[in-house]
Amino acid sequence: MPALHSRPVVLTMGDPAGIGPEIIVKAFRERPALQRQLVVAGDVSTLQRALRVTAAGTASAVESLLLAEIGDMADLAAVPPGCMAVVQACSLAQPAAWGAISGQAGLAAAQCIRWAAQAALTGEARAVVTAPIHKEALSAAGVTYPGHTELLQAEAAGYLGVPVSALPVRMMLSCPGLSTVLVSIHVSLQQALKAVTPDQVLQTIRITHSYFQRAGMAMPRIAVAGLNPHAGEGGLFGREEIESIAPAIELARQEGIDASGPHAPDTVFMRARQGAFDVVVAMYHDQGLIPVKLLGLEHGVNTTLGLPFVRTSPDHGTAFDLAGTGSASASSLLASVDAALAATAV
Repeated sequence: MPALHSRPVVLTMGDPAGIGPEIIVKAFRERPALQRQLVVAGDVSTLQRALRVTAAGTASAVESLLLAEIGDMADLAAVPPGCMAVVQACSLAQPAAWGAISGQAGLAAAQCIRWAAQAALTGEARAVVTAPIHKEALSAAGVTYPGHTELLQAEAAGYLGVPVSALPVRMMLSCPGLSTVLVSIHVSLQQALKAVTPDQVLQTIRITHSYFQRAGMAMPRIAVAGLNPHAGEGGLFGREEIESIAPAIELARQEGIDASGPHAPDTVFMRARQGAFDVVVAMYHDQGLIPVKLLGLEHGVNTTLGLPFVRTSPDHGTAFDLAGTGSASASSLLASVDAALAATAV
């Protein structure tokens, strides 16, 4: 078993009505070494329920996983072997009903995210891994941010004392063989089209380049997808490639970034998977996420680029239809934990 890390990774519980608590427990059961690496920010009663639900059909030795409530990160050193360390990071009167959207569940999820973000921002945690949340539940709780990415961005900007606009972030989705970074995230398609501007595309290329360089890749090969069919066919199917995307690519190349395109969006992801590129910059949410989820949802990882700390997340949702059954897979969560540990390895 590895030595106790001086700064553990914080794993947030996610929406307590979804599969987050269950896949967290499964991850600890499947990878006992994580007990020395991770602290869960969540609700103790909800995670105890997840322990019971996921214990059915497991070997007696595996069933012995226990929960240890701790007051803060420093207490991890005192947690005995065989225990999952949990900080009570939210206010939840009782475990949420499985599979039900509620403001109570959304508020608990947001409180855990904020707790984890502060732990990372103050240096207590080395990274944050977030279990899935439900956007309707967040909204029902009065949270004004549509998802993890925007909420974490706001927390980081507030801590740093800068406006949110001064801390641009991007979502990167990865599966074995393909990584894609998005120009826009959780906005309507109409708004996403308006976001395809030279400044936004160039900013995305820069953030992508910087992330891969910090990860040890001296000159990442960045393919930039077009917006329109066949990348516009020289303006026949739209002028965004000519007026917004190509100028951004040219400016990036002048800065010494290996960016190319705009490439036809119906083939660029295939070419990247075949090894022609290290990462694809996609123009909007579904353009970039559909190929990643099709190729490797069970091992997909969501990484937020641009934050002052490492944040990863599984590439799937709350799966309310599976909540309470104990049948959800922890594969994507474990891939996210591995990505966070690798990105912060000493």
